[in-house]
Amino acid sequence: MKGVDEAGAEKQAPDQQETPVLRPRKPTPAKPASKGVVRFLPLVLLTFVIAASAVPMGLGVAPGFFGPSFFGVAGTPAPKVPAWQQVPKQLSRTQVVAPLDASAPVPLPADVTNQLNALLTPDGGGDFTGVVEDALTGLPLYDRDGAKNRVPASNMKLLTAVAALRAIGPETRFSTRVLAGPSASTIILSAGGDVLLGDGPSQPSEVLGHAGLETLASDAAKALQDRGVKGPVTVQLDDGLFTGPALNPAWSLDDVAAGETAPIFPIALNSARTSPGATTGPRPQDAALTAAEAFAGKLQAAGTAAGFTVVPGVERASAPAGKQDVLASVVSATVREQADLMLETSDNYLAEVFGRMAALSAGKQGSNDGATAAVSAQVAELGIATDSMHLADVSGLALGNQVSARQFADVVRAITSGPDTRLRAALAGFPVAGLTGTLGDRYGDASTSQGAGLVRAKTGTLNSVIALSGYVVDANGRLLVFSFIGNGLTPGAAGNKVALDRSATALASCGCTGG
Repeated sequence: MKGVDEAGAEKQAPDQQETPVLRPRKPTPAKPASKGVVRFLPLVLLTFVIAASAVPMGLGVAPGFFGPSFFGVAGTPAPKVPAWQQVPKQLSRTQVVAPLDASAPVPLPADVTNQLNALLTPDGGGDFTGVVEDALTGLPLYDRDGAKNRVPASNMKLLTAVAALRAIGPETRFSTRVLAGPSASTIILSAGGDVLLGDGPSQPSEVLGHAGLETLASDAAKALQDRGVKGPVTVQLDDGLFTGPALNPAWSLDDVAAGETAPIFPIALNSARTSPGATTGPRPQDAALTAAEAFAGKLQAAGTAAGFTVVPGVERASAPAGKQDVLASVVSATVREQADLMLETSDNYLAEVFGRMAALSAGKQGSNDGATAAVSAQVAELGIATDSMHLADVSGLALGNQVSARQFADVVRAITSGPDTRLRAALAGFPVAGLTGTLGDRYGDASTSQGAGLVRAKTGTLNSVIALSGYVVDANGRLLVFSFIGNGLTPGAAGNKVALDRSATALASCGCTGG
């Protein structure tokens, strides 16, 4: 059965201190607004503010052009502008979100259950399972078949993010190096796990394109020039960091052809996309060679000024063993930054690379089997039972994955409130309802708009699978974690996604304390 992953369908010094989960300012209750009103009200208000500001400003400068008599009797001073219309002399005190109150009342399970059972219903065939927990205590507030194994779709990336942050480390960067080869005129492009390389100069403020091939080629050309190399220079590629099949046999070939994923290599441009802005469509089937050939082209351009040429074509080779002579290198964005990008945009390729890099960091093979074993092991080390869990991949594209809603809720709780503070780095990657990532175009109708800006959750979408796992602060200031997973659903039924969004919205607005 073909699975359409959400990345296409829904269109993107070590931390030792705990990062608190902050409580959003409680919105003023309002009647539900239509989608159009919700989306354009801020623009209307901004236009009003600008217009209101323009009036007194215009009144203040116009006499300089027309003279005082233009506005009244000659010699009569213009009316004094009210203080509230004048440009402020100082900014008002900044309003900030407040830390969570540990004494906030815990919702009553019966109240939560009554609300969610009325909302969490499938549109057509299939069924939903779900779990809601109090983040601070782990107290179960809702459980509908929470231990039942499910196909989780891209919610799998939550497990992969946890594994990457724990096994690799949130501040780790991946290095792409140019090494001296066996002869003076041979160089080796050595892959180090960065698949977010850019084609141009390095962009330190970006995640995608943080390291650029143009910068790497320029630095390598200078090193060769300093060594007196006249060329022609031969470029070789060492991408032997990963082992085993580059294409997971658990993936549908239709999904591969559609560009939901591609053969996995430890080096790629634009997360194995044809351009930085591409999010759908076919991908390069040999992302490593594509990146190496792009590097060779950049080196040729840089070599013209340095006095050497580059031999056309790139061949694979292994870097010499032992101490290596590094001519140039560029480094990626940090693992924490890449993990946030992976979660926000639901990047399948980056997730699979993370799994293999986590495996290598744990002393396992950088293969698909190594990745699934490493992810499962890292989740187990958090104290989450994994005996029933089965992982066929680490991106969620495979229909063979089996994970329960309870396991996902426990993972989200570990991220938000657990003792391993490295996991807090993943908080920023959860898409925000109605604003960012794969939730950016949701929570716009009257039944879900009250959850916009409040619900933060990882999405998951395959043909007959819908999932949503994340966290929210309820109306009383209590942090709740949740996971809802639908399987066997009617493909394309719009009500299934809405059912999840309404359920998460209900948690955000729930007092649920029996008062």
